[in-house]
Amino acid sequence: MRLFYSPTSPYARKVVVLLAEAGHSDAVELVLASGTPIDTGTTPLAHNPLGKIPTLEREGGAALYDSRVITRYLDDQFDAGLYPAGPRLWETLTLEATADGILDAAILMVYETRVRPEDKRYDPWVEGQWGKIERALDALEARWMSHLHGPLDMGQIAVGCALGYVDFRHGARNWREGRPLLAAWEASFASRDSMKASAPQA
Repeated sequence: MRLFYSPTSPYARKVVVLLAEAGHSDAVELVLASGTPIDTGTTPLAHNPLGKIPTLEREGGAALYDSRVITRYLDDQFDAGLYPAGPRLWETLTLEATADGILDAAILMVYETRVRPEDKRYDPWVEGQWGKIERALDALEARWMSHLHGPLDMGQIAVGCALGYVDFRHGARNWREGRPLLAAWEASFASRDSMKASAPQA
């Protein structure tokens, strides 16, 4: 299998962390790819018509894309147990969706300054994206700490990757202020070998 990815993509990082936690990092070849919505660059268009990463090329099957599809597939392939059975599964999936929503908003903020010409940028729209992130972080602090401190699952990995990306691209906004429980959890989770090995570099 080959994974088209970027070392700064938080969605790809989710896949890389899952592979490490499952003990199967060597089972997938990492292939560098990059692009934006207005310049597809080296994104794997032949495998993913949306031109997004991560994309997983498989032998004897269609390529898989969207990080949540890829992580579910690899979890099943390697019997990793990061998507638990029973009622906890729905919490895990909701937590992962919350983390991906944080990433969606954070990346749109990056595109606004990196891709859109300066005279066409709209600050209230950027702040609206940050508002989504803040509400999600507040929800994690208020309602999700018990789950975050439970057995390792994909929801936790997704949140760890999301918080790492917010630090990486929007660190000056200081998301930790007023969220001591989430900040303490992130500090502990970020110390895992899988997270340290996959941390984005400027």
